[in-house]
Formats: sequence, structure tokens, C-alpha cells
Amino acid sequence: MKINDSIYNSTLTHNNNTVVLEDEDFQRLRDFIKEYSGIYFSDDQKYIFVSRLTGRLTARKLNSFRDYYFFLKYDQEKEEELSIVVDLLTTNETYFFREILQLKALFEEIVPTIKDEKSYIPKPSLRIWSAGSSTGEEAYTIAIMAKEQGTDKDFNLEIHATDISQRVLTISRKGIYGSSSFRVTDDYYKKKYFEPHGDKFRIKDEIKNMVKISHINLMDSTVMNLLSSMDVIICRNVLIYFDQESKRKLTERFYEKLNNNGWLLLGHAESLINVTSMFKLIQLKNDLVYRKPSK
Repeated sequence: MKINDSIYNSTLTHNNNTVVLEDEDFQRLRDFIKEYSGIYFSDDQKYIFVSRLTGRLTARKLNSFRDYYFFLKYDQEKEEELSIVVDLLTTNETYFFREILQLKALFEEIVPTIKDEKSYIPKPSLRIWSAGSSTGEEAYTIAIMAKEQGTDKDFNLEIHATDISQRVLTISRKGIYGSSSFRVTDDYYKKKYFEPHGDKFRIKDEIKNMVKISHINLMDSTVMNLLSSMDVIICRNVLIYFDQESKRKLTERFYEKLNNNGWLLLGHAESLINVTSMFKLIQLKNDLVYRKPSK
């Protein structure tokens, strides 16, 4: 999930009129969206709101961003609209086998460690959560690697994929992908786990059925509390777009959701420095990861 736009000014044409996003309305919208999604925009990113949300004023037949703010806050269709807002304000950039060294660390180092720690159980559970899973490539990559490694035979394996955007979850559920999703995928995996679907490729059901896909807003503590405890949480390229307060809230929730000795994998541009000291930074052979200490 990535904020993606250029910064110019804060006016645009709407219904042949010039739309102005006043500072007060921008701050209201910005703070409301941050509270809802954790995504934060600085003062010099005001143009993003104008360029990306002006069309929603037309769609909802509203005359100003102030009206739009009250629509997002009080209208009975606010949840549907907020999902659209998150989609418009972020870019979901992902592909299969992204950041492969971290995935190698997961299956060559972390999973064997979990297996050893649960060796007293004949076939233990292994719950892996792709938080902020976007269009599903990350979760399906995990499923493919688990199948290749025999992880699904060693464990009662659960792979959970969640995102705040209903649009990307729809793509995940369909499991149909174009060439950009395979930019670093070896032909071996493409031939073995996908089938042609027009000019695209559809993931085979044996992999698709390994992933449980659901809508979750990471800022919604009520929904988060309903999740089962996890052994591994993978949340890559999400925290980097949060402010410090939202990062702290989310990492505390991850801490609560992880089993003792559970693992947290972040994107390579992300760090918990100055966010929390609750996790221990671990240097593995393939990557740096975080771990929840045992109590």
C-alpha cells in the first residue's frame, strides 16, 4: 500500500467550477482518514485529496469537500465510500515472490524453528497472516512455497490474507493475474501452479484454497480482537505510510495477536526503531526480522 501522487496545488475543476480544499477541511479529512485507516498525509500532500477525491463529489452529488467530510462521517453508505477513498489514495503495488530473501528466511529458518518448538505435538498448527495483503500475490506466494516445502504436511497450516480495500480483495478471490505480477516468478512455478486464462493466468485451486481471504481494517481493534493468535505476521510496506501514533497502535495489536516467540516480518524500508521496544530484532541468515519474546 503506497501513497502515490505529485504535489502541485489544492484546486481542481468540478462540474465546471473550481474546487478549493480549504486548510480546515483538509485537516478534518486527513485526521478522519488517519483515524480510520492509519494512513497519514502531511500538509504538502493536500493536492492528493483534490486530484483523487474530486470525482467522488460528482459521484455523490456533493458541492464541497466539507460536505464530503460529513458524508464520510455520518452517511449510511460511509463504509462503502471509505473503502473507495482508501483505494483512491493508495497504490497497491505487489507481485509474486517479492522480497524473496525474507520469504526464504520464513521457510528455511523460521518455520523449522517453529516445528522444533512444537515437536511435542504430532501435527501442530501454523498460522501465518499476510496483513495488508493487497491483491493476494504475497499470500499465494506463501502458499506455493509451503506446498513446495511440504509445510502443509508438517502442520495444520492456515494462511490468512486481509486488506482494508474491498477492490483488491475481489482480485485476490478471483486469483487472476497479468504479466506484471510475474515479473520475478520462475517459469517452474508459473507452469505448475497457474493455468492460462485469456491473456492472463489463474492460480490453481490447490493453492487458492489454502488461503483464507477477509476484509480487515488494521485500525479496527474490535475486529482485530476476533482474530485467532498467529505464529507469523507479515506486514510489508504498510507501516511506512503511518504516522508514529498509528504505527505504535498497530504494532501493539500485532504483539497481542502473536503467540509467545511469534515472528513479525516487515518491509525492508520499515523499522520499529522509535516505535516500540516490545519486539526483539533477530538477525537470521537471510534477513532481519522481529520476534515476540516468550514470557
